Amino acid sequence: MPDIAPSLRVAIGGDEAAFELKEVLIAHVRALGHEVEDFGTYNAEPILYPDVAFEVATAIKEGRFDRGVLVCGTGIGVAISANKVPGVRAAQAHDTYSAGKARTSNDAQIVTLGARVVGPELAKEIVSTFLGQFFPGGPSAEKLARIAEYEARLVGEKR
Repeated sequence: MPDIAPSLRVAIGGDEAAFELKEVLIAHVRALGHEVEDFGTYNAEPILYPDVAFEVATAIKEGRFDRGVLVCGTGIGVAISANKVPGVRAAQAHDTYSAGKARTSNDAQIVTLGARVVGPELAKEIVSTFLGQFFPGGPSAEKLARIAEYEARLVGEKR
């Protein structure tokens, strides 16, 4: 069961394969009392999902939003895309346990879901769990610090 979360600023985006699920999740997140911004797509016309994932991840990195939700057919492509933004941790979750652990063990800022993998009711439960959990620090903090060290090294090498 998720903790009671304060109102969060949530960025949501997805591709045409997940357009209907994105719309369901926007309404759900608003019903939970959170502020939502829709990053698209705004219809079922084909788009390049990396563009939407990058926009959401960049907005998270810049601190304009507390959390993000990305959806595509499988949840895989948007996760890979969002994780290219340094400092962002996007975790694919197709069950509530993984969604909770994405926050409590990995301090993920973005959850990704596949519209062809989970139905709307389960997707709402996953998002509720993700938004309701907090990163407590503890033993996982050292692991996250190590990930950040590797990331900083790799980003430095690309200059």
